[in-house]
Amino acid sequence: MKKFDANAAAPSDSGIFGLPYSIEEARLVLLPVPWEVTTSYGRGTANGPRAISRASKQIDLFDMELGNFFESGIAMLEESLDIQKWNQAASQLAQKIIAAGGIDSNPKLQEIAVEVNKYSAKLNEYVYTTTKNLLAQGKRVGVVGGDHSTPFGAIQAFLEKYPAMGILHFDAHADLRAAFEGFEYSHASIMHNVIEKTALKKLVQVGIRDFCEEEFNYIKNSNQRVTTFFDTTLSEQKLNGVCWAAICVDIIQCLPQEVYVSFDIDGLDPRFCPHTGTPVPGGLDLREALYLIKQVVQSGRKIIGFDLNEVSPGNSTLSAIADSAAEWDANVGARLLYKLCGWILVN
Repeated sequence: MKKFDANAAAPSDSGIFGLPYSIEEARLVLLPVPWEVTTSYGRGTANGPRAISRASKQIDLFDMELGNFFESGIAMLEESLDIQKWNQAASQLAQKIIAAGGIDSNPKLQEIAVEVNKYSAKLNEYVYTTTKNLLAQGKRVGVVGGDHSTPFGAIQAFLEKYPAMGILHFDAHADLRAAFEGFEYSHASIMHNVIEKTALKKLVQVGIRDFCEEEFNYIKNSNQRVTTFFDTTLSEQKLNGVCWAAICVDIIQCLPQEVYVSFDIDGLDPRFCPHTGTPVPGGLDLREALYLIKQVVQSGRKIIGFDLNEVSPGNSTLSAIADSAAEWDANVGARLLYKLCGWILVN
C-alpha cells in the first residue's frame, strides 16, 4: 500500500473515499452496477456508482462512532464495460414498453420483453458470479447500483453462504410486484423475485409508503415471511410519542442473527435524494436509518453484506454533477455508503 495520510485531501489517483487500497488489499470490495433498464419514471441511476465515487473523496475518513475502520481496506471494482453495453441496448428496447405502459397482449411488445429479460438474466449472472468469487476469497461485499433490480444475483450468492440470513429492506416501495410492465426483473419486482426464486426465510421492510393492493395482500398472505413496517404506522407512532429507539427494538426483533441490508435511497425523506427515480413524500430521516443499522449491530446481530441503490444525479451529465443541485444526491449517497461500510467492517 502507498504511503497514506488520512487527514489530507484525496489524491487524484485514489480509489473510493480517497483510499489507496487495491482489490487484493481490501477487506471490503464494492461492486458497481450501472444499470437502469426498467426504470419507469426518473432516470440517471446508472450514473449513481460513478457519482458516488466522485463525491466520496470529500468525506473525512475518521468516524466518531466507528473510528478508523477504513484501515481494514475498502476498494471499488471498475465498472464492467459489458454491463454498460447491456444497459444501453436493453434500455432502448425497454423504453418502447415503458412508453406503452406495459406489454398487455401486444405480440411485438411481448417479444421485446423477452429480449429485455434475457439482458437482465445476463446481468444477474454477472453480479452473482462476481459476488460469489469475492465471498470465496473471504471478502466482504457491497453492491452499488444502479436501480434496485441490481442486487438479485448478489443476494443469491449471499444466501448460498449464509442460508439463515434475513434481509433488512429500506425503501419507499414494497418492490413485490410480479414482472412489472412485463419485465421479469423489474426494479419494482426485486423483493418479489427474492421471495419467489430463493430460499430467503425473512424479509423485513422499513419505510414502505407506496404500494399497490396486490403487494399489500402479498405481504398479508406471506405467512410472516415478509414483515413490513409501513411509513404511515411509523409516523403515527412517532407523532404519538413513541421514541424511535423503541420502534427499532420492534423492527430488530423480527430479524435473524445474520442480516443483509438492501437500501433503496428513496426510503429516506426526499430532501436527501430529490433526484432519485421515484421519490415519495414521507420516509426516514438519515439519522433514523443509521441509528437502526447501528442498533442491529449492537443487538448482537451480524451484518454480512449490503446493497445501496437508486442514487441518481438526475439527467445531469457526469461532468456537470459538481456544478448542479444533483450533486447533493451523490453526496448523501456517498456518506450513507461510508457508514454501511463502517458497520460491516466493525461488525
